[in-house]
Amino acid sequence: MFNAEKVKNECVQWIRDFFEKNGKGCNAVVGISGGKDSSIVAALCVEALGKDRVIGVLMPCGEQADIDMAKLLVETLGIKHYIINIKDAVDGIIKNIPFELQPQSLTNLPARIRMSTLYAVSQSNNGRVANTCNLSEDWVGYSTRYGDAAGDFSPCSHITVQEMKQIGRLIGLPDVLIDKVPIDGLCGKTDEENLGFTYAELDRYIRTGEIDDLDKKAKIDRLHQLNLFKLELMPSFKPEL
Repeated sequence: MFNAEKVKNECVQWIRDFFEKNGKGCNAVVGISGGKDSSIVAALCVEALGKDRVIGVLMPCGEQADIDMAKLLVETLGIKHYIINIKDAVDGIIKNIPFELQPQSLTNLPARIRMSTLYAVSQSNNGRVANTCNLSEDWVGYSTRYGDAAGDFSPCSHITVQEMKQIGRLIGLPDVLIDKVPIDGLCGKTDEENLGFTYAELDRYIRTGEIDDLDKKAKIDRLHQLNLFKLELMPSFKPEL
């Protein structure tokens, strides 16, 4: 049985310990999308460090339909924040590449520009960048390598979507942020439409090994194996000297 209060308290202490060892007095820099994951990570950082040491960064790419959700989060937490539109940067790169990018490249490019932006903000504000991925996304590789999969510390990468929701309610975030349909903000589809199964099905399979649809099981297993490299250190050659 998942104990949300116990896990939340341990996570808050883990964040404090991380900053004590890896950036005493530094700020947590969190990319705020308006979804539950970045909202919960930001809230955990506020509880761990205080709102004066958390910086939210909102990064629309042109017009963002749900930007109000991101604004609601930073207002609810009372944290300092910046709104940095990345459209000019994305368009500039696309314009200067001398060939037509493949659809997947176009989808992943904004995520990588956002991570570059977060590190620019972090380095200029005595910061450490928070990774906002959860276990469910990581399990099937639903993240962009060197994009949202990057960061300096990861509070929730061992917590599933359903468990994240419990923590979000425990810490008092608005329901509209917790229950917002997950969408990557890049291709216009929801996470579950892209994946072909629900997070509830995935989370049950992760925690219990149980799943009713064998086709979905095969899809999850395939995605898990294909994307394990995203969670590992870069392979490097070590010569025998």
